[in-house]
Amino acid sequence: MNFLAHAWLTRAGDDDFLLGNLIADGVKGRDLGQWPEGVAAGIHHHRRVDAFVDRHPSVLAARRRAPAASRRVAGIALDLMWDHFLARDLATSDPHEREVVIERCYRLFEYHGAPQRLATMVPVLVREDWLRRYASLAFTCRAIAGIGSRLSGPNRLAELVPHLRDDYRQLDDDFATLWRDTRAELETSGS
Repeated sequence: MNFLAHAWLTRAGDDDFLLGNLIADGVKGRDLGQWPEGVAAGIHHHRRVDAFVDRHPSVLAARRRAPAASRRVAGIALDLMWDHFLARDLATSDPHEREVVIERCYRLFEYHGAPQRLATMVPVLVREDWLRRYASLAFTCRAIAGIGSRLSGPNRLAELVPHLRDDYRQLDDDFATLWRDTRAELETSGS
């Protein structure tokens, strides 16, 4: 899952809990003593979601369908694809709540910033409105290829984009199952 999915799962929580979920990928290590209690709880929750998603049968099947040369990085692409499907679906099923959640995320990012590992990306994410733009498959594919350009070696993520387009219907089905199960297991108010 990526930013929007983590935010949606924890939108009922307070701002510290939501912030922890948003910044968790930029936080290394188990010692979270330097973070306020609510932020640390959010970081822990984000990690639980990631572990659940990574082991989910739909995700494992989607990774197996990826071309062999790109399987090592397929999880990165899938995380963005899951946000794509969520952003697309929420635009029609719950547009008001989607707007509330996105604006809250942007406000938290602007006020608190992000840990060093995310510090250069987060201002761009807010300025270019990624959380809404993920509803576009074209934007999501460009974002996936862009991440790949920052990794060392050949851009395996860009190479994966045609497969993602070809496998779109199956990925959409995978997401429906994954999202149902993830919400049932891990949607929370943080309390």
